[in-house]
Amino acid sequence: MKRISTKIRKKAQKIKLLLLDVDGVLTDGGILMDKRGMELKRFDVRDGHGIRLLMRAGLQVGFVTGRSSKAVSQRAKELGVRMVYQNAHRKVEAYQKIKKRTGFKDQEIAYMGDDIVDLPVLRKVGLSLAVKGCWEGLKEMVDYVTEIEGGRGAVREITELLLRLQGRWQETTARYYRM
Repeated sequence: MKRISTKIRKKAQKIKLLLLDVDGVLTDGGILMDKRGMELKRFDVRDGHGIRLLMRAGLQVGFVTGRSSKAVSQRAKELGVRMVYQNAHRKVEAYQKIKKRTGFKDQEIAYMGDDIVDLPVLRKVGLSLAVKGCWEGLKEMVDYVTEIEGGRGAVREITELLLRLQGRWQETTARYYRM
């Protein structure tokens, strides 16, 4: 893990909810369609396990995407993610609904995106995150850019970052070391 500033450490310690864009964050940004128009997405299993680790540690996780896909619904169901906002063309509106639904304040929410459409939410949250390979303009506007590409373990990188900075990594992963 790269060196983390005191400012980011303080922000990360307050996080109770991690919101994730889908295309470009949970996936590599590519969209596959079969001849019937059925959309296929590739998800990284390490990201999925990271999401489960976050939830095991008591953090909430949600997906906010401008597209709609059965693959996203299925992946969310598999992982136990209940906060899923698809067709969120104005992501900041979905963000406001999430805040109202959860009661969390901006500083208790982190958001991870990859493109300019994520900027309105990234400017509001307590901890703003972007994936390596994101739109260049985001890099100077977010708190942290992952060392790993979207769809290749970037969410897992953030999982470890959050859990370690909150002092929850050891207890959340202890069962793997005992086996």
